[in-house]
Parts: sequence; structure tokens; C-alpha cells
Amino acid sequence: MRSSDSPFVADWFIVSLRWLVLLGLIISLSLGGQLLVLPNMILIGLAGWNIALTLLAGLNRRLERHREISLGVDLLAAALYFTLTGGFASPAFWVIILPLLTAALYFEVIGAIVSATLMTIVQVGVTVFHTLAPIALIILGASVFFTFLIAGVFGFLSMRLIQTVRHTRQSQSEAQQKKQHVEVDRLRAIYGLTSTLTATLNYQRVLDSVLDLSLSILNLEPDAPPDDRLISAVLLFSKEESLEVASARRLTSADMRVVLRGQTGAIAQAIESDKPVLLNEVRQDLELTRFVTFLSCNEIYCFPLRSGFNAYGVLLFGHPELRFFTAGRRELLDILGSQAVVAIQNARLYQDVVDERERMIEFQEEARKKLARDLHDGPTQSVSAIAMRVSLAQRMVMKDPKGVSEELGRIEDLARRTTKEIRHMLFTLRPLVLESQGLVAALQSMAEKTKETFSQSVLIKVDESILESIEMGKQGVIFYIVEEAVNNARKHAQARHIWVNLHLFKPGLALLEIQDDGVGFDVVAVNRSYDQRGSLGMVNLRDRTELVNGVLDVQSVPGKGTRVQVYIPLTEEAADLLHHPSGKR
Repeated sequence: MRSSDSPFVADWFIVSLRWLVLLGLIISLSLGGQLLVLPNMILIGLAGWNIALTLLAGLNRRLERHREISLGVDLLAAALYFTLTGGFASPAFWVIILPLLTAALYFEVIGAIVSATLMTIVQVGVTVFHTLAPIALIILGASVFFTFLIAGVFGFLSMRLIQTVRHTRQSQSEAQQKKQHVEVDRLRAIYGLTSTLTATLNYQRVLDSVLDLSLSILNLEPDAPPDDRLISAVLLFSKEESLEVASARRLTSADMRVVLRGQTGAIAQAIESDKPVLLNEVRQDLELTRFVTFLSCNEIYCFPLRSGFNAYGVLLFGHPELRFFTAGRRELLDILGSQAVVAIQNARLYQDVVDERERMIEFQEEARKKLARDLHDGPTQSVSAIAMRVSLAQRMVMKDPKGVSEELGRIEDLARRTTKEIRHMLFTLRPLVLESQGLVAALQSMAEKTKETFSQSVLIKVDESILESIEMGKQGVIFYIVEEAVNNARKHAQARHIWVNLHLFKPGLALLEIQDDGVGFDVVAVNRSYDQRGSLGMVNLRDRTELVNGVLDVQSVPGKGTRVQVYIPLTEEAADLLHHPSGKR
């Protein structure tokens, strides 16, 4: 028993023709009044045999040497029936064409001629056995002629039919191979895009590859050239929270300069839902109508470039043909879009690492400069003063021995104060208590040393319950934010008191406040001319606030003190709401 994945066409033709022949025989016998005769049992057996062959054909199965067995059964049944019913005397004498049909379909012209020869022998034998009358011989001659004629016609038709079926199957096979070749090319192109993604951190190059690849993989016909009616563009969010064209194909120069907010229409819907949007009414989208090129499109497919809470932009594809973006094409574009998201995310992460490294270098350089300034303004001046007073004391030994004791006391006080300043500087450079005892102890120690060294009152209040949600690295950054703000207030505010308060502002969001009762300043004026100032206190506050993913707010009025507020997110959801309250990015 053999089986196949596809139907045996010849078997279906033969079982169908056999049913037609059996039906015709029954009609002929009924008209001749010979339906209920014993030889008709052969026809019943032939019908049962055909039922079995029909089931095998339906299951796409065959017997071993199926063609020879099927033809042999038809030859035997036709010969026996023709013989038992008296040859041409029976109204069903034309049963002899049954094996001719089977032989023609299975073995074409040669098989049909061989079967016709065998059936001719049967006809001659039966006719000669019954009578040699002239009329019988004439009927025999006509029957033999038509037998070979039918065999030749059916053999020829069978040959043409088989050629047609083979050609159709070959065409289908070639079309399937072309389709598979296209799918392989698409997979190879996507693999190439993935390889490009892993080989470079330049997401601009990957975006260009995505747009170029979309032109070729959207073609359904294997040999068709790329569809030059397809319009595509990549829009990315800038630092100003606006969407700008990063790369495009077939956009005009004016369209390349379009800037969108991404707050309405299909773009906003795709970004908010993090799902692609298929737009059919382009002219009703207020933002997309700003692109003149997209006005000629009847369909636009918008894919959001988003990963988690980070939205980078959108991929736009437009085409003038309705229902161009079928489910299969959209699936391919989704794959490309997902690769683009990974590329952008990797590039942004790499750029963040580079920026962080540069920022740390700047911090180290600023710390070095700050240490140099502090040493120059404090301990260096004090040491110089000590040296001059020691020299003065040496000269006073001979002239005013009684005054030397007082001068040495002043020198001792200056040395002690200088020692405290140096220790305070060392503490702020690396507060070991922060690593050993935590943020609260470090802030308290900083307040005590500021009071002891500079006589500056610093009051600390910390809600320790929120420290469990802040990792140690961020606690260190918070300490340096406080130290920077307190140091600025001590130097410039002339404040009697400085208050430091870290508490829970609302669920998921902490608030750090550093407030003083000093002279205050004009925040707008200072920010306007900050690049001309030698101090970098405000810059340090902003940079360190970014390290904790927070938001800095400085409030001050001349004569009414200053308040520095740093909002610190404790969860990713709070960070997203803090930086992007609109929810679009």
C-alpha cells in the first residue's frame, strides 16, 4: 500500500468514468428488459470493486501495482460479461469500452491499443462460437473498427490530459518554489538586518536599512520590481519632546522638515496603545496631513517604536492603493519595526553609557577644581597665615617675650581651624560613614561638621521608611546633592539656618528639599548668565539630579531665601509619570 500527500488524479478519473459506465449499463439493461439476469452479478461485483477504489482514492492511497490490477479487473469483468451475455445479442455489449478507458488513462495510447486488441480477440471468439452468419461478421467488423477507433481517440485524449495535468503541476511546483525563494530572501534580509543591528550601534544605519528593506519584502510577486509608490518615514522624539523625521523614502524636502507633537490622530493612538494603527482616512488626521506626500495615500500603517515606558517614535508607511497593507504585509512590517526598536534601544543605551562616562569624567574634573579652589580659599590661606605668624613669633621672642605666648595661642587656634577645614573637605570627598552607617548618619555627620567648621546651622529631617526603596548608589548621589546645595547656601546665601528634609511626596515619589533663610537670588537672571559664571553649583545639582532620574526645581526670591526641590521617583511608573506626564513618552 502506497500513500501520497496529494490526490491521484488518474484514479479519480477512472473511478468516475467507471461509475458512468456502470450507470449506462444499468440503463441499457433496463431498456432491454434484461436487468434481472444472472451475469449482472458481475456488474454488482464491479460496483463493489469501484467503491473500494473510491475509498482508496479519497485517502490518497494505492495498492502495489495499482494500475495493472485495476486494468486487469476491468478486462476480466468486461470479457466475462460480454461472453456470458451472448456478445452482441446483449444490450450491454458495449461494456468492452470499460477497459479501454482504464488503459487509456493509465497507459495512454499504447495501453489503449493493447486493451483493444485483447477485447477484439474476445469479440471474435464469442461471435465465431455462436454464429458465422454474414450479418454477425459485419457487426463484428464494425465493432472491431470502433473498438480500435475508440482506443485511439481515448488514448490521444488521455495523453493530452496527462500532459496538461503534468504541466499544471509543474507550474504549481515552480510557483511554490518561487514563493519559497521569496520567503527565503525575506528571511535572509531580516537576518541581515539583525546582523547589522548586532554589528553596529549606529541606529541611523539600521533605520535606513529598515526603510530600504521594506521596499523589497512587501512585493507579493517574486519577479516584480520594488513598488516605488510606497512612502516610508521614521519619526523620532527629540529632546524637546517633538517628533522629527530621522529618515525617509520619497518624502519631499519640505516634508523632511516637518515637526509634530504626536498628541493627536493615528500617531498618538499608536504610541499610547503600543499597537500598530492602520489608517484609511488620511485627510482626517490633523498631524499626518502636514506631510504633503502622505496626502496621496489611501492607507497609512503606523508602527510605534516603543519599549516599555520608553517611546522613541513611530514608523510610517503609506500607499495609494486601498487594502495594500494586508495581514501578511503588516506582519512583515511589524518584524522590521521590532528590529528597529531594538536598534534604537541599544544605541540609546550605548549613548547613555558614553554620556555617563563623560559625565563622571566631568564630575571628577569638577571635584578636582573644587578641591583646588577650596584648598586655595581655605587651608592654603590658613597655612600661609600660620607661616607668617610663626615668623612673627620668632621675631617677638627677642623683643616681646610676653606677647609670644598670646601669638602662639592664636597660631594654635588657626591650625586647629585649618585641620577642621581639611577634615571637612576629606569627609565631603568620601564620606565613609555613608558606606558604613547609611544616608541618615552621613547627613547628620555632615551637619555636625558644617556647624563645627563654619558655624553654620544645618537641620536634618529624613523619613527613613523611604530609604528601603532607594538603593545605596542613589543614596550616595542624594548625599552629594545635599552637600552641594548646603555648600552653595553656606557660601552665598548668608543664611542663619539651612533645613534639609527628605520625605514621601506621594506614593512612588520622594521629595528632597534644601531650604535656607538667606538673601536669595533672581533665578531667571542667574540662569540667563550662568555660562559666564565661574561656579558650577547649579550644573552639579542638575547633573546629580539626572543620576537619580529626578526633576530639579529651584525657587528663590531676593531677600526671602532659597528652596531647592528634587523629586526622586521610587518606581519605574513614577519615573514615567514624572518625566512624561502626558503619557506619550
